[in-house]
Amino acid sequence: MKTMSVDRETLERRGEIAAALRRILPAASVIDDPVALAPYETDALTAYRQPPMIVALPASTAEVAAVLRYCHEHNVKIVPRGAGTSLSGGAIGLADGVTLGLAKLNRILKIDLVNRCVVAQPGVTNLGISNAVAANGFYYAPDPSSQLACTIGGNVAENSGGVHCLKYGLTTNNVLGVEVVLMTGEIVRLGGAHLDAEGYDLLGAIVGSEGLLGVVTEVTVRILPKPAHARAMLIGFPSVEAAGECVARIIAEGIVPAGMEMMDRACIHAAEAFVHAGYPLDVEALLIAELDGPVVEIERGITRIEAIAQATGALCCYGSGSEEERLRFWAGRKAAFPAVACITPDYYCMDGTIPRRRLPDVLRRIGEMSRHHGLQVVNVFHAGDGNLHPLILFDANKPGELESAERFGDDILRLCVEVGGVLTGEHGVGIEKRDLMPVMFSEIDLDQQVRLKCAFDEKHLLNPGKVFPNLKRCAELGRMHVHRGQMRFADLPRF
Repeated sequence: MKTMSVDRETLERRGEIAAALRRILPAASVIDDPVALAPYETDALTAYRQPPMIVALPASTAEVAAVLRYCHEHNVKIVPRGAGTSLSGGAIGLADGVTLGLAKLNRILKIDLVNRCVVAQPGVTNLGISNAVAANGFYYAPDPSSQLACTIGGNVAENSGGVHCLKYGLTTNNVLGVEVVLMTGEIVRLGGAHLDAEGYDLLGAIVGSEGLLGVVTEVTVRILPKPAHARAMLIGFPSVEAAGECVARIIAEGIVPAGMEMMDRACIHAAEAFVHAGYPLDVEALLIAELDGPVVEIERGITRIEAIAQATGALCCYGSGSEEERLRFWAGRKAAFPAVACITPDYYCMDGTIPRRRLPDVLRRIGEMSRHHGLQVVNVFHAGDGNLHPLILFDANKPGELESAERFGDDILRLCVEVGGVLTGEHGVGIEKRDLMPVMFSEIDLDQQVRLKCAFDEKHLLNPGKVFPNLKRCAELGRMHVHRGQMRFADLPRF
C-alpha cells in the first residue's frame, strides 16, 4: 500500500474547516460524516482506499474559487475528483485533505455547430457530449471504455484516449480551451474556440496534469462530423505474437484505422460471455479494426488489411455487415474490463505504451512474467498506438497476492520503458506509478516538473502525494523566499 503522511494539526482542525466550508457552500454540500464519506474512499483503483477528511461539492465556478481560496489561506490540501473512474489512484482522497467533488458542475453551456465546438462543465460525461450533438450529425471523438460514466473534467486531468484515439487523437488533441481555478482562487482562461494561441502552451500543461496545477471548471472541446460510413473487422490469430505482427505491418503500410484493438483468448471468452458480440472462440488473439470515411476508401483499406492478415497467419477475417453488428463488435471490447471482473475476484489494470514494432516481443515477455509471478494476465489494449492494458488477475483475500500483482505490474511498466516506451498512455500516474517515475525520468527531469508545479501551487496543496515520488519544496529548487528574516512555512519538513 502506497501510504501518505498525515498532518495531525490539520486533523485537529477538522470541525473548524467543515464549519468554514459550510459558510461558503450550502450545508448539504459539505460531507464530514464517516459513513457518508465511504463512497469517496477510492477511485477505480480499488486496491487502495483512504476516506477523505471532508468532501465539498461546489455547484459553480465561484464556489470552487471560494473553497480553494479558503484552503489556500488555511493550508488545507485539496483533491479534485470527477466521477472517480481513475485507474491510477489519482482521485483517492487524503485523511487530512478536502476532496472537491465536481459532479454538480454538469451542464453543457454552449453548442457551437458553426465552429464545431462544445463548451461543457467538468461534470458532464464523455458520452453526454456526443449525445448532445448527435441529432446534428456530430460527435466527440475520444471514447474511453468508461465513457458512459467518466467526465470530461477527469478526461482532461488524465489526457484520456479510447478505442478511436489512433486516428482522432487523445483528449489533448480535442480540447481547445479550459477555465481553470488556481489554488489561490484566481480564475483564468486558457485557449478557447479558436486555433492555438501564441506564447507558452499552458493549455498543454493543464491537460494531463492530474489535478496538480488547478481545478478545471469549464472545457471547450472540438466536435467532429460523423463519418459517412464505418465498418469494423474481426481478425482471429493463432497467437498474440502473430496478431502483434499484423498490427505492426498495418501501421508500417501507412494504413490508419479509426481504431485498432486487440484481445487475447481469455479476454475474448470473457467478453463474449458478457456481451455476446459474435467473437470467434477458437482463436488465441482477436484484432478489431475499424475503417471510416467514403465507401471506396473503406473497401480499399479492408482489401489491404485482409492481405496483411493472411500474410501473418490469420485464421479468420470478416467485416461487419450492418451498423448494428459494428456496434456489437465494439460493445464486446468496451465491456472487456467488467467482463474480466466476472472471472476473477480482483484484477489489477496496467497502462503502459510501447513502440508498435515491439508488440510481439513484449507480449511474449509478459507471458514469461506471468509464469514467474504465478498470476494469470489477460491482455486487452489499443494495439494501433501501442497502449497496453494487461489485466493481472489475483485474489485480494489471499495473503501476499496483491503485493505479487503490484510487483508483476511494476515489471511490466519497467519493460515498457526498457523497449523505448513510457509508463502510461492514458490512465495517468496517480499513486500507482508514482514510485516508478525515476525509471523513466532523471532527477533533472523530475526537478523541472516540480518547478512547474511550484509555479502554479507553491504550497503543494493540490493533490499532494500523487505523481512525484519524493516531492521537493520550492525552496530546494531555488525559489526560497525569505521576508524580513522569516522563511515562509518554516514548519514544513524540507528534505
